[in-house]
Amino acid sequence: MFLNLSQVGQISLPVCDTDRAERFYEQALGLRKLFRFGDLAFFDCGGLRLMLEKTHAGQPAKSGACIYLRTPDLELAVRVLEERGVTFSSRPHLIAEMDDHDLRMAFFADPDGNRLALMQEAPRGYMRKV
Repeated sequence: MFLNLSQVGQISLPVCDTDRAERFYEQALGLRKLFRFGDLAFFDCGGLRLMLEKTHAGQPAKSGACIYLRTPDLELAVRVLEERGVTFSSRPHLIAEMDDHDLRMAFFADPDGNRLALMQEAPRGYMRKV
């Protein structure tokens, strides 16, 4: 029997307040909301489903994961998100020089402290100032 586990269908993030998290992901990040079911909110991330799941009383809403969102223009995306109230813990910077492109990222968190990042795979030597 052949087993194919090559595609992730859904990622779950813990949140303390589903309403607040839903507003952040829909309004600040601009993700398309798929549906809401009780304390669960679901969003489309380019075919990958993101589930925001309310934690139970007394449980922390921390996860060790980081979700990396692709963008064709890192500086523009940072500027737009800052205008929407997002605070970045790390400004756009070079992560790695690959053979055919540069990998650049900027890091931030959602209202529950879940780590998020914007990533851009730009042509080699591409450095645009904000």
